[in-house]
Amino acid sequence: MAFAAQFAGVYLNFTPEDADSRQRKLAAFLPDASSPQFGWDGNGRLAAVAIQPYDIETTDSNNAVASVAFQSGPRRMMLSVPIYYSGAEAGKRFVVSGRPAILPAPAPAELPQVAPPETDEAAAAELKPQLEGFFKEYSSGNAAGLQRYVAAGKSLPSFDGLFTFSELQKVVVPVGGATREIQAVVVWVVSNGETPPSPNATDPAAVGARLEQAYRLTVEKQGDKWFVADIRGAGRVVD
Repeated sequence: MAFAAQFAGVYLNFTPEDADSRQRKLAAFLPDASSPQFGWDGNGRLAAVAIQPYDIETTDSNNAVASVAFQSGPRRMMLSVPIYYSGAEAGKRFVVSGRPAILPAPAPAELPQVAPPETDEAAAAELKPQLEGFFKEYSSGNAAGLQRYVAAGKSLPSFDGLFTFSELQKVVVPVGGATREIQAVVVWVVSNGETPPSPNATDPAAVGARLEQAYRLTVEKQGDKWFVADIRGAGRVVD
């Protein structure tokens, strides 16, 4: 699949100006008797990015068809690449064994509805100011400030100023005990690359992008306060 993805990076990108370079690069993937441009007539242009291995179907111990996903302009598509593998006794080598085929990518999956969990609104109200403080320090890189919101015996890395905290948009707290798995949707301000990001800026030169992110946190109640023990990607957030 890695061989097919490398091949796709050459095969799916062509312009007349780059024809000679493409031909030389393709030679590393093709049988000796192949046409130099492997079916391209030298006209037109195609550009592909975000090329990734997607799937593979083996027909025997030496032959397979590898599918590669790619993006071309606004379209997500697939490239099907027949591959021959020589085997260990012949040096574990690969070669493209036939013409590739461009195919439409599958449509997005239908996402089933899920029932929202039973939530603890009182705990959410207690957690919100703690989480706002946590995310401010989590973004700023103030280790001492961050530790005030982290559970005893735990330590967490931070963004060290990469983002600026703007808003805690949503907190979902299920019913439970002193340790809970909660979800939080946070809005970060991302720098425009020239000035530090500011959530309240009015000058267009200082305005950064707002980016919503969802997190899953393990929180623990110690005394009368909640503290963060762990943070990771949220997966699916129930609206």
